[in-house]
Amino acid sequence: MQALYLMALSPVAETVGDPNSYGFRPERSTADAMGQLYSCLCRKRSSRWVLEADIRGCFDHINHTWLLRHVPMDKDVLKKWLNAGVVNKGMFEATEEGTPQGGVISPTLANLALDGLESQLKKHLGIKRSARLKVNVVRYADDFVITADSPEILEKEVRPWVEQFLALRGLGLAKEKTRIVSIDHGFDFLGWNFRKYGEKLLIKPSQKNVQAFYSKVRAIIQAHHGGSQDHLIHRLRPVLRGWALYHQPVVAKATFHRLDAKIWYLLWRWARRRHQKKGARWVRGRYFHTLGARSWEFAYKQREAPSGHTEYMRLEPLSATPIQRHVKIKGNYNPFDPAWEREGEKLRTRRMMNSLQYRREVSRLYQQQRGQCAHCHHPITRESGWHDHYLLARTLGGGKSTSNRVLLHPECHDQVHNLGISICKPAREAGLAKA
Repeated sequence: MQALYLMALSPVAETVGDPNSYGFRPERSTADAMGQLYSCLCRKRSSRWVLEADIRGCFDHINHTWLLRHVPMDKDVLKKWLNAGVVNKGMFEATEEGTPQGGVISPTLANLALDGLESQLKKHLGIKRSARLKVNVVRYADDFVITADSPEILEKEVRPWVEQFLALRGLGLAKEKTRIVSIDHGFDFLGWNFRKYGEKLLIKPSQKNVQAFYSKVRAIIQAHHGGSQDHLIHRLRPVLRGWALYHQPVVAKATFHRLDAKIWYLLWRWARRRHQKKGARWVRGRYFHTLGARSWEFAYKQREAPSGHTEYMRLEPLSATPIQRHVKIKGNYNPFDPAWEREGEKLRTRRMMNSLQYRREVSRLYQQQRGQCAHCHHPITRESGWHDHYLLARTLGGGKSTSNRVLLHPECHDQVHNLGISICKPAREAGLAKA
């Protein structure tokens, strides 16, 4: 039931949401929040002071009365969800405040409660005055930062207004996590550290996030003291890959190399501990191999290739992940608005360009279209570029599968949307589908 009501509530939440709110919203991520903060702080004349804030128990303390008055959905159903209670360790606990724990609709309800933090603050200060004071709000779920040109503005005007705004919704700031800092000293947000060195803003993985990741990897390795090497590699690969991809858009190369050295030492100790009566040379030959130009690779023999060469499955180091800048979404983007359909298609194409699965899908579409644009039927090349076009728009329920997509030249893509031209799949695929 919550999922059904969420389908109707999501378009409303996206329409009334703050432009720079990025948590639990389609097509938005922490990387978009990071990109917006970079835009607000990177220039020589950008804001120098930041209010780093955190809401105390946001999901647990939202006022039910406020939600019932302001959330545009069936009030009786919403009231039943809010007052349903929870069963914890066999004991029933009433829920007199907060959103349904674990419910799929809870993040959207929390976003609706916090929407207005940006727009109403700028309205309170005055649009022109907030621009002159360089006041910007970037929020991800219940974590947010507010920039300004001076600490006095944040302390005397912004923070009291924010506390009043939250109090109306039954919320308050966590005093131990809320502070006003200079960008020259830096602050942590969403696992990254934002700090200016001179006039250059650098965004790096935060020390707390790095330490938590290293502790997790060390715990995994220690827990596999009796396991095999291949099981350990398959357990570590997604952990290392996921963490590296999260920090891929920031200045993380030095951190990657430093952690690679620490993780290699953990693996070496793990290998030596398994064979305490063997020498270091034997242990190296058993667990570490030279692959290409890299030596001391933690890998195991996977199988013999038809060519006679042995194939290895290695634990890919963090430093093998290239640094790639994130393509930030536009603040006013609304995935449910047909006017933004073309922008959404362009954004997804640019973001997925480096994905192996996406390249396979593009190759399949390219073969189906015989290398030609589905609109002008001229060749698609690397120089001409291409855009993904959805035959049935995503805003109308169209899927992501290749059966609903074609490749178009960028200029043809603009014509199709501007003139409302209808595009069909190539006849070749239609014949294959019938067969």
